[in-house]
Amino acid sequence: MLLPRPEQLLPAPGDLNELLGSLQLITPLLDAMPGVVFFIKDRQARYVLVNQTLVQRCALKERQALLGKTAEQVFPSRFGPRYTEQDRRVLEGGQPLSDQLELHLYPGREPGWCLTHKLALRDRQGAVIGMAGISYDLQAPLASHPAYQKLAAVDAHIRQHYAQPIAVKDLAAIAGLSVAQLERLCKRIFQLTPRQMIHQARLGAATGLLAGERPITEIALDCGYTDHSAFSRQFKALTGLSPSQYRDSQRRDPPNCV
Repeated sequence: MLLPRPEQLLPAPGDLNELLGSLQLITPLLDAMPGVVFFIKDRQARYVLVNQTLVQRCALKERQALLGKTAEQVFPSRFGPRYTEQDRRVLEGGQPLSDQLELHLYPGREPGWCLTHKLALRDRQGAVIGMAGISYDLQAPLASHPAYQKLAAVDAHIRQHYAQPIAVKDLAAIAGLSVAQLERLCKRIFQLTPRQMIHQARLGAATGLLAGERPITEIALDCGYTDHSAFSRQFKALTGLSPSQYRDSQRRDPPNCV
């Protein structure tokens, strides 16, 4: 049976207000997703619709406090500028952002890993009128899956050896799988590709070490990077800040502050 395309289920709106009006009926459904942040923004990257999860993550009582503001205005400086930069790339280029591993705010306003997707919204003439996005928390691995034990061994290897070079083909050998099988099962069980799992382990360790006073070059080497520049590029790709900027932002913005 052929399924309808998304544009057949939700025709392109005449403008952003028309789209927002059509979504009011499903707002309670969007609010019933505690592990998923959902939002729509206008052409200036300002929130025009948010779900309750985002309101709570920003330590606010009412969604009205978010509307009309950009992410840069409501999130701590180690997060907000990165989100707004992403928004503007989607709005100006019209290209979606998919499967972006990055740090977000978990309940209690502690940083945690999520996967983010953003999509430009277009009117009937094809002009970009805004954007929509979701960020969903990386949940516990799917332990009930038959291949979980094989993948748990891969995860353990990454966490124990992230300071060393790790090849995906070697991870596949540990699991007794082909590289293609490993890629597919990692996404199913851990919601990440093997490469994303490596980045998560390395950058997770790095964010903790940056809270101290050790030189950033030492931290880079201890977290599996060959040099300072490689570490900085990857760190900025996933957090939006250089390691030194992240260290400074932690000092300015304690984890429980907006």
